[in-house]
Amino acid sequence: MRIKNLNAKFLWIHFEDILAPRLGLTVWDRAVYSYLLRHSLVVGKLRLHFAVMSVARDLRLSAGPVRQAVRRLDELGALRLLERSKTGHHVEMACPNRFARSARTETASLAKSACR
Repeated sequence: MRIKNLNAKFLWIHFEDILAPRLGLTVWDRAVYSYLLRHSLVVGKLRLHFAVMSVARDLRLSAGPVRQAVRRLDELGALRLLERSKTGHHVEMACPNRFARSARTETASLAKSACR
């Protein structure tokens, strides 16, 4: 599945300003998500197949923190783990602007409830 007309600047602004603070991402989570984002949504793909060891090698980390970051990102909904096998992980990336919409909805509902 290919994504058309993705604005990388818009994507990165939403990641840094909304997604990372909202989810409370650690440094390792940010590094792994940025790497996966660059190799999936930025190049126009929604799904990505990768090996934890190769991501760890490219980010100059050990495999443990990368594996934990992938699991945490899956729990938080920043990506969806479709398959995990000996050949690697198959994930579907969540677009950061999805979180922007939910943040706006929550802010609007909080503002309405505060006015009552």
